[in-house]
Amino acid sequence: MEEILAIFVAIFLAELGDKTQIATMAFASKYGWKTAFFGAILGLAAVNIIGALIGDKLGEMLPTAMIHKIAGVIFIVFGVLMIAGKV
Repeated sequence: MEEILAIFVAIFLAELGDKTQIATMAFASKYGWKTAFFGAILGLAAVNIIGALIGDKLGEMLPTAMIHKIAGVIFIVFGVLMIAGKV
């Protein structure tokens, strides 16, 4: 249970105020909060199951430290691309 709480807090803070939340607000203004909420849940669940399955397989193949380094490099690359206006 402690692991689930840690993951919840990390994802909640990471997603707070992101593009998905803004898009959900826009959809809610057009379709109502229930439709936007359930649509967002389904979309996020689909994306996250893919991430969880890939992460599970990567965890079997690579050491955790290497996965963290790769993730860090990916975040840096996306950050630089966003600053440069390429993403």
